[in-house]
Amino acid sequence: MDNSAGITASLQGRYASALFELAQDLGVVSAVEADLEALGAAIAESDDLSALIRNPQISRDAAGRAVEGVAGVLGLGDVTRKFLGVLAAGRRLSALPDIIRAFAAIAAAARGEVTAQVTSAHPLSDDQLAALSGKLAAREGKAIKLKTSVDPELLGGLVVRIGSQQIDSSIRTRLNSLAQKMRG
Repeated sequence: MDNSAGITASLQGRYASALFELAQDLGVVSAVEADLEALGAAIAESDDLSALIRNPQISRDAAGRAVEGVAGVLGLGDVTRKFLGVLAAGRRLSALPDIIRAFAAIAAAARGEVTAQVTSAHPLSDDQLAALSGKLAAREGKAIKLKTSVDPELLGGLVVRIGSQQIDSSIRTRLNSLAQKMRG
């Protein structure tokens, strides 16, 4: 497997890499990836869960019981549950959002896939998403997985982020550039 040195050099990357290798050995990479996506969404949506994983005053046992309860509610698989237990026992739950991102990057790289974050002023239709995916795949030479979000402040156009590259064709940016030019 070809991991980027940047991902595996960090603590979160090492945890994500170890989880990926275990999931790969057990043939459950897709299931673990889906579990982690659900968990990441739950952390993003719940201020209580986000506070729980970041609170250093919660004991290892209490954190372990809490994440076990969350895992039960979310219906997470055994590999993911045990991994969360390891993180709770090692007081590493605060790294969970970064681990989730690193795991997604490792899994995508293993599939030869690149994730593109697409922000638009309005929701894109399936046809627009398919056309954008095709153009980005041709540009990158790899399969593209789109993650979309809507930001009405863009006014129109798109902002596409692939790794550290950003393509900003939003009307907001064009108007800001025009204003800068007019100021001299």
